[in-house]
Amino acid sequence: MDFSSNSAQTYKIALYTNAATLNAATTAYTTSNEASGTGYVAGGKDLVISTTPTTYGTTAYVSFAAIVWPTSSITARGALIYQAGGGTPSVAVLDFGGDKVTSESDFKVTFPAADATNAIIRIA
Repeated sequence: MDFSSNSAQTYKIALYTNAATLNAATTAYTTSNEASGTGYVAGGKDLVISTTPTTYGTTAYVSFAAIVWPTSSITARGALIYQAGGGTPSVAVLDFGGDKVTSESDFKVTFPAADATNAIIRIA
């Protein structure tokens, strides 16, 4: 995967219910048990890379800007970050640790600090 700023690749985030089986074996985007509700469209939303891919010591990292589904009514247990197109391969699985629910309010996914010990995607 190419996370550089000159890449034409698009990354997306899709939300999933607690019935979804998302784990290390998840290799691509799927509609199975994807969240639904007011303000949510299947396939999720485009992500914006918030930092140029960077290295610090032996760790490479990248992160994304927060994403919001405004005025939504959604219940989601987790999310999948994936590359749009080309077989929609998985990039990362997120587990929210429990159902997150909105009712006519913003559903927001905020990513950790973009550094070598916290960024959402780190390779060491």
